[in-house]
Amino acid sequence: MMSNISLSLDEIFILAKNAFFKNGCDEETSNIMADLVMKAERDGSLSHGLFRVPAYVSGLKSGKINGKGNPDIKTISASVVKANGNNCLAPVVLNKSIPKLIKLAKENGVAILSITNSHHMAAMWPETEIIAEQGLVAIACTSYKPAVAPAGSIKPLFGTNPISFAWPRKNKPPVVFDMATASMAMGEVQVAKREGHKVPLGTGLTKEGKDTTDPAEIADGGVLLPFGGYKGSGIAMMVELLAGALVGDNFSYETAEKDNNDGGPPSGGEFILAISPDKLSDTDWDTHSSKFFDKMKTMGDVRLPGERRHKNRLDKGPRHINEDLVNKIKSLS
Repeated sequence: MMSNISLSLDEIFILAKNAFFKNGCDEETSNIMADLVMKAERDGSLSHGLFRVPAYVSGLKSGKINGKGNPDIKTISASVVKANGNNCLAPVVLNKSIPKLIKLAKENGVAILSITNSHHMAAMWPETEIIAEQGLVAIACTSYKPAVAPAGSIKPLFGTNPISFAWPRKNKPPVVFDMATASMAMGEVQVAKREGHKVPLGTGLTKEGKDTTDPAEIADGGVLLPFGGYKGSGIAMMVELLAGALVGDNFSYETAEKDNNDGGPPSGGEFILAISPDKLSDTDWDTHSSKFFDKMKTMGDVRLPGERRHKNRLDKGPRHINEDLVNKIKSLS
């Protein structure tokens, strides 16, 4: 029987910061990463909070991740920003490059941020949400190492290839979704394995290619499936192209070939698009979209994407964290 302990949000931040700082990150990087981890726990995104810290530390210890570096960020044209991560952690690259993306999108109506050579293993809602909080529509995607079989295959080719979309709302939190194109994010499968839960049929296959509800059989040598069969497979392919060939980085299988398999996030690319509805729409887009969201809410037990996280965010109290995980992170510090 696993037990939980209560940690305040400040204690979660300090626990994470110590782990990053003691394993090769400078003060700035440690603060950025600890803030990200704390916010994931605060918002209930458990598979992307403290759960990820040991893997980050593995990448830092092996030297794959540069915990003290800075990305090279260049404005290529009126609507294109390129960031070479120089093997920094992606949240650091995002922290330094997104302000430039926002500025260009507000000035020109649309802008793209191309990120290469960075290590991304966090949730994706933080980057799209911060863009939407500035009154812009945002779309982001990234690939990973192969974990998902294309429709018709039992062998992995795609990463879990998440997509995040955020829609701005005046005087209200943005509407944000962040979803794997896999039937379930691998982090969620790993959490289910740790906690002894089954996963829905269709989540993935065993290493023999058989259907299973056992998360261990998927996480340990098995394969995830795309959501919606051919539809999810097509979207996962799109993410490979946008976050790979289009930005000038690797496809998931190429990432795997180059990774040192230390357990930490591999180096890869990310594609982010920001659009100004103020410049694009000839109507009162906020009032118009608000009517749409209001109509959605009258259709039954409908919850807008991101609503649960924003509700969790209002609770400033302690969070219940897996004790073994806390002890593991403390041992890393």
